[in-house]
Amino acid sequence: MHPMLKPALRRGWRDLNTIQFGVAPAHALTLGPVDTATGSFLQLLDGTRGLPLLREEGKRMGLPDGHVDKLVRRLSAAGLLDDATGGGAAADALRKRDLAMDRLRPDLASLSVVTAGPGEGMRKLAARRAMRVRVRGAGRVGAVVASVLSGAGVGQVDVMEGGVVEPRDVAPGGLPTDAIGSRRDAAARQAVRQWAPDRPPRRVRRAAGAAGDAGATGVGGEAGAVGEGEPALSLVIIAPRDGLDAHAPDPLTAEPLVASGTPHLYAGVIEGTGVVGPLVLPGATACAGCIALGRAERDPTWPRMLAQWRSGRARHVTACDLALSTTVAGLAAAHALAFLDGLDGAAPASAGVRWEASVPGLDWHARPVPPHLACPCGAGVVDKGEHPAGDKEPHDTMVG
Repeated sequence: MHPMLKPALRRGWRDLNTIQFGVAPAHALTLGPVDTATGSFLQLLDGTRGLPLLREEGKRMGLPDGHVDKLVRRLSAAGLLDDATGGGAAADALRKRDLAMDRLRPDLASLSVVTAGPGEGMRKLAARRAMRVRVRGAGRVGAVVASVLSGAGVGQVDVMEGGVVEPRDVAPGGLPTDAIGSRRDAAARQAVRQWAPDRPPRRVRRAAGAAGDAGATGVGGEAGAVGEGEPALSLVIIAPRDGLDAHAPDPLTAEPLVASGTPHLYAGVIEGTGVVGPLVLPGATACAGCIALGRAERDPTWPRMLAQWRSGRARHVTACDLALSTTVAGLAAAHALAFLDGLDGAAPASAGVRWEASVPGLDWHARPVPPHLACPCGAGVVDKGEHPAGDKEPHDTMVG
């Protein structure tokens, strides 16, 4: 172990005997009492020395026997200490890739803040490289989500989308202007490769139509590994260019994901509202079927309205504010990474919850999405008298 004070946490002396680590209240901690010799010794915790050398340095500074080990244990228990050599074999392999590490150091610093154990941040960063995520949709939201996940170190980001790139699909961080007229899926995959900090793991080539081939089996192929030696999908992000499919997801489209137990997250923009979530953990949280059944139960006219909106697709350009779509993409990617990293062993705040914000106020609020008793997904039951705040029906309004 090469102990290192977490570099992302700024340090300052509150008084002569107390050090504060961190600025933001969510992560700030104080350490005290700290004598002058111990305060000087803390400067040596920079990851360049192992414990034996640190003990020798402590003796030269007049620290009592056992003080260094006690201090290291104390700092580690408080979540203030990292290990410059920790994280396991995958982390060691990633450290050897200098260019990738230079790109990912800010992400590593962030992970070190939100993980307690020394070396745990590096372990999670290295684990991303072995993960495979699929993004359905290559518009202003989907393409940006895919690029962000790739840039954050997710080793394999697939994109599924049909058609060709139109001017309306272009967005900073997503599809570039020179992609207009090219296939959306190919352009999105090019963006993913461009933003990747390192070359992704080599894919196993297969004959066309092999089991699990998305081109041959469609959505059903998302259940497991695409080919021998290739990882199964860790997550599917559904970010359709038509925000209606994120706001009111089609249960039939999601059935293969639910049946295969594949986690999936919805994200999109409908009119002037951004939607992130819910994150569906099949069998544990509400799915698209639960959403449909719950909404129809609260508003009996909803299925009729939805059928009209789906069958009469508008041919004009749908509303998708660029700043809002970029915000939605960033929040969706953040929720996806929180889930993939398994931070604190808990599901992120989008599990069973839909986050919404509308322009111009941009007041993000959470709408709980409970499982429905009649849904065959088996996620659970809710009290029949419970009516969550989400998806309130519109007030009767006379339009003159």
